[in-house]
Amino acid sequence: MQITGVDQHHLEHQAGGSFEPTWIPGYPQGTHEVELFEIETDTGLTGYGAMPSFAGGMDFSEPLSYFLLGEDPHDVEGVLRKLDSINLVGPRPWGVEIALWDIIGKDAGKPIYELLGGSASEIPVYASTGEVMPAEERIEYVGDVIDAGVGAVKLRVTEPDHIEIVREVREAYPDLPLMVDANKGWAVRVMEHERQWSFREALEFARGLEDVGDVRWLEEPLPRHDYEQYARLREATDVPIAGGEFNDGIHHFREFVKQGSLDVLQPDAALATGIKRADEVAAMARQHGLEYVPHTWTNGIGFVANLHVMAANDSPWCEFPMEPPWTPDVRDFLLDETVDHEDGVVTPPEGPGLGVEIDDSLLE
Repeated sequence: MQITGVDQHHLEHQAGGSFEPTWIPGYPQGTHEVELFEIETDTGLTGYGAMPSFAGGMDFSEPLSYFLLGEDPHDVEGVLRKLDSINLVGPRPWGVEIALWDIIGKDAGKPIYELLGGSASEIPVYASTGEVMPAEERIEYVGDVIDAGVGAVKLRVTEPDHIEIVREVREAYPDLPLMVDANKGWAVRVMEHERQWSFREALEFARGLEDVGDVRWLEEPLPRHDYEQYARLREATDVPIAGGEFNDGIHHFREFVKQGSLDVLQPDAALATGIKRADEVAAMARQHGLEYVPHTWTNGIGFVANLHVMAANDSPWCEFPMEPPWTPDVRDFLLDETVDHEDGVVTPPEGPGLGVEIDDSLLE
């Protein structure tokens, strides 16, 4: 089998409103923009991958063709070695790597999780918020989430005094598992810069979470490459520390493990590792007594790619973005069918490859 074509489609979807994501400071987001990669083969099989986009899109199809045409999509390692050159100067190659796995699964007639040695297990979801919201509004949101059958919530914070938001939510819902995301690992600085926390601020916040109780993890309170400071923080608090969603490649996760930086490894297959490397990070977590719970906040294809790896590695939680107007329908607008949870659990699609179909009308 050989790759015979590489196409890229810039897709844009109006969300029907806007919210203010903590990872794009000062920028209300009301559109969902995606770069969709379509990899064709001489057997007629086509694979799809995707990466987040913005500001009208970025076209990589021509340079990608130089590296991909004539390659066997089954040779994931060989293709990744070639795409490392693209990674040096252009887009990260993980969206393309996902398309290779879609082809491999379709060729084998099996879903990706099965190729990775897993089963279609049910994974509990946690509602992942995207913006900082006053406590009274967030408490109302949590009530709606619980009514929808979801049993855990991740709150966003950006300032140390946002510990009070977490505290008030805990007082309203004393038995609810909470995760907290400071979003200091990275940011898209379109309008303004995010404010970084000092180590002292991160430590004080973590100790505040100890008082709140039943906080499953504190996510990215420090820059994503500060392995040593993460290790210091992890040593100084009882709250588990999570991160790594946007670190690029498996070597970063080896460093997290080597330095004892994290309790929860969170590589997003669409942003940080692709599917093969994500599976390797999951194995690394298992070998060192850590948890593997990837970031999933990208698009329908990215979500499903992560879901296959989670199912193959028995992840304890699945991040499920829920911040209206960012709903599952908006996340999955490029798919024929929305992938939703049922009573607080989600399972990967059972069809071959990714197990999802692209909405053909968008490609026209």
